[in-house]
Amino acid sequence: MRLFALGLLLCFALTGCGGASATDEDDVTTPSPTDLVPTPGAPPVPMEVSDDQVGTEFTVTPTLLRAQTTPFEAWSPLSGNRIAVHFVTGSPECYGADATVVETPSDVTITLRTGTLVSAEDKACIMIAVYGTMVLDLSTPVGDRKVLNGA
Repeated sequence: MRLFALGLLLCFALTGCGGASATDEDDVTTPSPTDLVPTPGAPPVPMEVSDDQVGTEFTVTPTLLRAQTTPFEAWSPLSGNRIAVHFVTGSPECYGADATVVETPSDVTITLRTGTLVSAEDKACIMIAVYGTMVLDLSTPVGDRKVLNGA
């Protein structure tokens, strides 16, 4: 076992165990594990999808227990001054969602919160992921504004 550990250390010290280096012929670099980690605090940018990408409908529920900011994955422009946000949460029998919207001329920032419904506080809830959709009202249509996660 000692010889194996010594050999492994020697391998790392002398050759990097075959990993690409900046001096290789084709100058290939391998990303480090930290390059693959998202920047802390940076919410994902949601993508626009067609309005037929509807999940289980959630209505705005401002009174939630243990509510947490939840990034939404996608959004759809709807007719008039409405937008649908699409997100993953728990079963609608136990979980609800709420959102705040901040609009500027250049973007629409939506902060989505999900949590336990007050009516489900003492219920046994199944742990299942549900693709949810919630329709929100805007002061003006989305138009060409950027839609952002406030999470």
